[in-house]
Amino acid sequence: MQDERSGQTPPDGPRGAATLSISFVEFVGLTALLMALTALSIDIMLPALPALGAALGVASDNDRQLVVITYMVGFAGGQLLYGPLSDHFGRRPVLLLGIAIYIAGSLIALTAPSFTTLLVARLVQGFGAASPRVVAIAIVRDLYSGRQMARVMSFAMMVFIIVPVLAPSVGQLLLFAGSWRSPFFALLAVGLVAAVWASLRLPETGEAALGARPAMALLPAFRAAILNPQTVGYGVSQGLLLGCLLAYVASAQQVFVEVFDLGLAFPLAFGAVASTVALASFINTRIVVRHGMRRVSHTALAGYIAVAVLLAVLARLGLASLPVFLCLIAMAFFLFGLTAPNFNALAMEPQGHNAGMASSVIGSMSTATGAVIGGSIGRAFDGSVLPLALGLVGASLTAFAIVALVEGRAGLFGRNQRSS
Repeated sequence: MQDERSGQTPPDGPRGAATLSISFVEFVGLTALLMALTALSIDIMLPALPALGAALGVASDNDRQLVVITYMVGFAGGQLLYGPLSDHFGRRPVLLLGIAIYIAGSLIALTAPSFTTLLVARLVQGFGAASPRVVAIAIVRDLYSGRQMARVMSFAMMVFIIVPVLAPSVGQLLLFAGSWRSPFFALLAVGLVAAVWASLRLPETGEAALGARPAMALLPAFRAAILNPQTVGYGVSQGLLLGCLLAYVASAQQVFVEVFDLGLAFPLAFGAVASTVALASFINTRIVVRHGMRRVSHTALAGYIAVAVLLAVLARLGLASLPVFLCLIAMAFFLFGLTAPNFNALAMEPQGHNAGMASSVIGSMSTATGAVIGGSIGRAFDGSVLPLALGLVGASLTAFAIVALVEGRAGLFGRNQRSS
C-alpha cells in the first residue's frame, strides 16, 4: 500500500521503534487515556449541571454550559504552549507538567465557593489537559506517519470513546452517592493515575530531547505549521466538526431531559450515541489503510452534511421525535468518527519535522474554533432541537468548503491518490 500522494510505501511499524519500549497495546491504551482526559472532564459533569447550578446560584440554565465552554477555552489556550515546549525540552517533562496543572485545577474545583471560582478552576483544568492532548499526538507523529498514523489514532479513539459512553452514567452514580462535587474527586483520581502511568512507562520520543535532531527555532516552527495550507485547512475543518460535537455535548442534558423528558435515562441515550463514534473508529482502522484518509474522510463528511440537512428539515417540520433524533444524531456522529481521526492525521501529515509545534497549532486552532462554534450553537438552545440541527448544517458545509479549497477538485474524495 502506497502513501496517498508520494506513492511511497508507509512504514508498517513505528519510525522510532528503538524508542518505543512498551507494547503496542499499552501504548495505544496510554495514548487513549491521555487523549480521553478532556472527554471525561466534560462528560462526567453533564448529569451534575442542574445540581451544580442550583447549589451555586446560576441564574440561567444556558449559563450552566459555561462549565463546558470555559474548560475548552483553557484547553485551546494551553495547546499553543505545550507543543513548542515539548519540542525543546522533551515530551515526558512537558506532559507531566500539564497533568500537574490539571490536578491543581481539580483541587480548586473541589473547594470552589462560587460559580465564578468554579469557572476559574475549569479554565485551569482545561489549560492543564491541553498538554496530554498535544503531547500524545506529537508522540504518535514521532513514531508513525501517513495512513499508519491515522490507524493508530483510530485505535486510540476507539478506546477513549468508551469514556463518553460511560462517563455520564458514572457521573449520575457519583451524584447519587454524593454532591455535585463528586465528579471532581473522580477527575482528580484519573489525573493521578495518568501521572503515575506516564511517568513510569512512557518513553521519551522527541528527537531534540534524545539528541537526534535539534528542535526548530520557535518562529520558524510556528511559520512552518501556520503557513502550510493542508495543516491549517484540515485543522480548522476539524475544529468546525468539533464545534458540532461540543454543541451537542453542551446542550445534551437540556435536549434529552427538557425536550424529550428522559429524566434519569439521559445517560443511556447519550452513551448510545457516543458508542457510534467508537464503532466508526474501529471501522476506520480497517479501511483507512486500504482506501486512504482522503477518500474515507471526504465521503464521511458528505454523508454528515446530508444527515444534518435531513435533521434540520424534520426539526423545522416538527417531526424530530425522540426516535428520529436519536437515529439521525447517531448517524451524524458515526460519520464524525470516520472523519475526525483522518482530518487530524492529514493536518499532521506534512509536519513530521515539526510535530510538537504543529500539534499545538492544530489543537489550538481546532479547539478554539470548536469552542466558539459549539458555544454559539449551544447557547442558541430554545427548547427544541432546531438550533442544534441548523448549527450542524452550517458548520459541516463550511468544513467541506475549506477541504475543497485545500485539495482542489482533483483531490476531493482521494481521486489523486495512487495505490499499488
